[in-house]
Parts: sequence; C-alpha cells; structure tokens
Amino acid sequence: MLQISNSLTLPDDEIELSAIRAQGAGGQNVNKVSSAVHLRFDSQASSLPAFYKERLLALRDSRITADGVVIIKGQRYRTQEQNRADALERLAELIREAGHTEKARRPTKPTMGSRKRRLEEKGRRGQIKAGRGKVDI
Repeated sequence: MLQISNSLTLPDDEIELSAIRAQGAGGQNVNKVSSAVHLRFDSQASSLPAFYKERLLALRDSRITADGVVIIKGQRYRTQEQNRADALERLAELIREAGHTEKARRPTKPTMGSRKRRLEEKGRRGQIKAGRGKVDI
C-alpha cells in the first residue's frame, strides 16, 4: 500500500514496477545490474477518486501521457531498493500535487490613504518635470 495522505492509499497491484538497466556512467556494473526502476501507474483505471483523476489529466507534466498513465523512471541511486522507494515517493508527491487546490483570490480595492499618497506623488513628480522647462533670462 502506498500512503498518499491520511485518507488516501493506493494498493500495490495498481502500480507496475519493473527493473531496468540504469543509464549514464557507472563502469562495468551499470552494464550488468538492473538497478533502475520503471514505474507505470494508470490513473484512469485506478481506485483514485474522480477528483484526483481529473486533476492528474489536467496537470501539464511530461511524466503523464494523454491517456492518464504516469511513467516515472527512478535511477538516482545505486541500489534497486532505493530507486523503487524514490519512484514511489515521486508518484505520491505527484498525486498530492494534483490534489492541492489554490485558495481563491478575493479582489480588493486600494485604500483611501494609498490613493491619496499616489495622487500626491504624481503631483510632486509633475512639479519636478514642469521645472525642467526652458529658463527665460
């Protein structure tokens, strides 16, 4: 079970994990050991609430396909266990991010004092600029 929040968990059978060979530098070991992890999670066929499914599809993230399949490749660490834990944590973070809603902004008006200060400053700037004209001798 992958714990997303206090009230939301994902069963292990909905997350497909496969071991692959990592890319990059690593000497002889990288060519023979499958230490990277490839995670696939079909959000639309999962037990996630509909709200999370819609929000995941709406996210503009390169790790999510148009069909709602989340693909995460974990190859940050040298061991498969660490990469598996890292990929699962990144999936949980992505789902948490999708569930997060921004607080609605309430439009406000400028206060009377701020309007007065703005107009006074405009007047001062205007006087400074007016004093830059030609001088008659």
